[in-house]
Amino acid sequence: RAREAFVRTFWYAEGGYLYDCVNERGRDAAIRPNQLLAVSLPHAPIRGEKGRAVVDVCRRHLLTPYGLRTLSPRDPSYRGRYVGGWHERDSAYHQGTAWAWLLGPYIDALIVSAEVPSVARQEAQRVIDGALGALDEGALGTINEIFDGDAPHAARGCIAQAWSVAEILRVKKAYGI
Repeated sequence: RAREAFVRTFWYAEGGYLYDCVNERGRDAAIRPNQLLAVSLPHAPIRGEKGRAVVDVCRRHLLTPYGLRTLSPRDPSYRGRYVGGWHERDSAYHQGTAWAWLLGPYIDALIVSAEVPSVARQEAQRVIDGALGALDEGALGTINEIFDGDAPHAARGCIAQAWSVAEILRVKKAYGI
């Protein structure tokens, strides 16, 4: 029943993905990576066709070579560069900046919702290979915390972020890729 209630509450049928937030003010249809957790976690409420739709929307709107944007570039609130003073950077942090650690939930969602597992594993390998390119940026042998949402996706934030590296290592080990 919880799964059915979740789908009934959060599934945005017109968009083919999950609302970001549902509260007394209404439903927020912003495309954000949070929805991947509803597909990737154990006992996730979203699977199958809807899971593949969520992964596809995130791939098209959020995936960069080094992480997932925190907001779709099509959203009017999108900020593609993490630059400027404290206030400007702070406002970009969750409005388009790409977070490397989100590649882990993306790959998990990709694998668990796959219609053709071998194709999903190939895509996961390409994503990991791309992210490993960041090992030569910033601090050698590690991955930054965040990257610009806009190309060329400059490395930003902490130059050595444990969760960025950990998520890549976790999915490599979990799926043997």
